[in-house]
Amino acid sequence: MSPRRRLGVALVVDPPLALEIDGLRRALGDGPLDAVVPHITLVPPVNVRVDELDQALAVLRRAAQGQGRPLELVLGPVATFSPVTPVIYLAVRGAGDAGLDDLHRLHQGVMAGPLLRTERWPWAPHVTLADESPPERIDAALVALGSYRAEVAFDRVVILEEVGRRWSVLADACFGPPAVVGRGGLELEISEGRAWGPDGLALARAAGLGDAELDLLVAERSPPAVVLTGRRGGEVVGVATAWPGPLVGAPAHACVLVGPDCRGQGVGRILLSTLEARVRAAGWAEGGVVGHGPPEFYARASAWVRDFEPTAQGGD
Repeated sequence: MSPRRRLGVALVVDPPLALEIDGLRRALGDGPLDAVVPHITLVPPVNVRVDELDQALAVLRRAAQGQGRPLELVLGPVATFSPVTPVIYLAVRGAGDAGLDDLHRLHQGVMAGPLLRTERWPWAPHVTLADESPPERIDAALVALGSYRAEVAFDRVVILEEVGRRWSVLADACFGPPAVVGRGGLELEISEGRAWGPDGLALARAAGLGDAELDLLVAERSPPAVVLTGRRGGEVVGVATAWPGPLVGAPAHACVLVGPDCRGQGVGRILLSTLEARVRAAGWAEGGVVGHGPPEFYARASAWVRDFEPTAQGGD
């Protein structure tokens, strides 16, 4: 029997709002805050066979591609599922006319394939603040936090994985259709996220990266990294990532990796060009860009990268 991985699908609340919600969780006596970040659950925990993981990632991408704009929602007021379950939560409603309809459509889109599971209760979007709350705490929370509201816009959907009782991001997909370059020839489909998925990490290993180099590329940062994944026929052929420097005005960093079987086909150049446009739009490039990988690739492919850290294989 194929081993299984414990997964869930969610909209993850980013800082600074996540820090504010964690403050509410702490005040209400929620369990370990580092077990999971504030989120709206789309697919509750489900065990997925390892040999079906690629299918689960494809479900995530298709659902994200069908959502063409950010999800604008309002969190609050504080509510409860008591007396059915002693849970205190933030209610979720649409900030605009289509927000809640889009949210329900996204929920249906990710509840498919290996991620499909039978739901015990009708789905009610919410952000959990505390489980197993005593009645007096529930009553006090409803009174004290009855006016709490927070607007939030989500631009991606996330697969979380439970490892050692802690849920962390396994893969994600930004909303909107992928970019497709080279129609009619060697097409390259480019999707965007903030996290390296398992298929991207497998390509990085195939490109010869060691543990230290991978740790550098996948580290959590604020603002978060941009990760572009290039696919042909559903298979990952290249990944490009960029992240801002630690200080305002510091150089940004970029790395482009191409699978050994696809080098010499222009994949790296296309990914680097797309990455440059994304980073310039984010305003990270004022202090220059440091390229991680073979300097000769960056010298040939773009004048955008002028400094180098030759620590990884990559490029074309």
